[in-house]
Amino acid sequence: MANVKEERNLSMLMDFYELTMSNGYFVLGKKDKRVAFDMFYRKNPDNGGFVVCAGLEQLIDYIQNLHFTEDDIEYLRSKKMFSEDFLKYLLDFKFSGDIYAVPEGTIVFPNTPLVTVKNCPLIDAQLIETMLLLTINHQSLIATKANRIVRAAEGKVVMEFGARRAQGADAAIYGTRACYIGGAHSTATVSADIMFGIPAVGTMAHSFVQFFDTEYDAFKAYAEVYPDNCVLLIDTYDVLDSGIVNAIKVAKEVLEPKGYRLKGVRIDSGDLAYLSKKLRKILDAAGCEDCKIVVSNSVDEYLIRSLNKQDAKIDSYGIGERMITSKSDPVFGGVYKLVAVMREDGTYEPKIKVSENVEKITNPGVKELWRIYDRDTGYSMADLLTLEGEEVNDEEPYAYMDEIKPWKRRKFTNFKAEKLQKPIFIQGELVYEKPSLDEIRQYVKDQLENKIWSEEQRFENPHSHYVDFSPALYELKTNLLSEYNK
Repeated sequence: MANVKEERNLSMLMDFYELTMSNGYFVLGKKDKRVAFDMFYRKNPDNGGFVVCAGLEQLIDYIQNLHFTEDDIEYLRSKKMFSEDFLKYLLDFKFSGDIYAVPEGTIVFPNTPLVTVKNCPLIDAQLIETMLLLTINHQSLIATKANRIVRAAEGKVVMEFGARRAQGADAAIYGTRACYIGGAHSTATVSADIMFGIPAVGTMAHSFVQFFDTEYDAFKAYAEVYPDNCVLLIDTYDVLDSGIVNAIKVAKEVLEPKGYRLKGVRIDSGDLAYLSKKLRKILDAAGCEDCKIVVSNSVDEYLIRSLNKQDAKIDSYGIGERMITSKSDPVFGGVYKLVAVMREDGTYEPKIKVSENVEKITNPGVKELWRIYDRDTGYSMADLLTLEGEEVNDEEPYAYMDEIKPWKRRKFTNFKAEKLQKPIFIQGELVYEKPSLDEIRQYVKDQLENKIWSEEQRFENPHSHYVDFSPALYELKTNLLSEYNK
């Protein structure tokens, strides 16, 4: 199972138009033309304040393994749409461009480039589009949802239980990876433990209880098999009149005489706030103060916050479909847009997409993304987009443009500037050292605790993070729009 990604060739997992466009460029003699593309998104899921960027490692794996087999070529030949020279070209294809990206786990904001492909042959840039969007869109969405749930849980344990409701095997496995990046503590998905080292956990299902003649017999059998990790599911029949009574009986008659304690009880239905408070009193009165109360059943950040307000006595959440599918907002709208074409002299001609919808007008040119921090607090003041090669001197005031209010003259003062994107591939060769999954997870936590304002982490009406322009980028964009209007 650990070698799944090496055994699969996903090179043909792309939209058909990537191939028709690439063939067109090839036939027209444009295959060596170099270009730049940005991948970005326009709106935070769930009307939140930010996104946790994830999926870069799987994009790296894809690009390193990107190749076309004889079977792939035969399939394309059967479509009778592609030139033979193009098909021969694909047989020897290897990605040869540059890719810059924000590291996985970076807290990001709308209309900022998460991945930039540049100094890249046109066909190379085109062929990777679908998989680039698939990996970053999916895992960023799920990591962001998981982080919302973990923050709502306020320190309580969050377990990912979603495989059976995920949209397919890959969504389950890589969704679990994204949940862990977002802060989930463990998973019910065994292959995610094998592949990524995410702790796999699990106890019993209702069928285990139903199999035995009585609920007590089921609990007793389970306790005898797993005495040091006994968590009992107590809502198969009746939580208060049967489940908790039999759980405590097993704790006293089976576990404690052997020196073990009942580790937890789980409920998967009913009024979770009411039941958890009743269970806490019953358990404490029975001397089971250390027994944890675990709940599941269609839990998300909204229900968790409601339970918190009701002073529910819950220690741990098992969360399935609402996290692994981001059920409340299940589509992440990342896009991949051409921003520049290289001229013969090696400079870039900027490109802009114009739309009747203002939010769909792109930011032209090869750009760099900076995060601006307040020197006193260490918190981020804004993100800044500049043209490639522009320097941001944080030792003196820096004049910038607010695209929304361009008439206002603004400056950053007493600030520190940091480039967010890191080189991943240079001329097709990997130059990036991939961090461990635990390092990515900790990176998310550190940013939210020390660098991102709490106002931007609100669930309702979060403060909008500022994304500003250098004067040169603002001038370039307005000039291109003016030329278009002519």
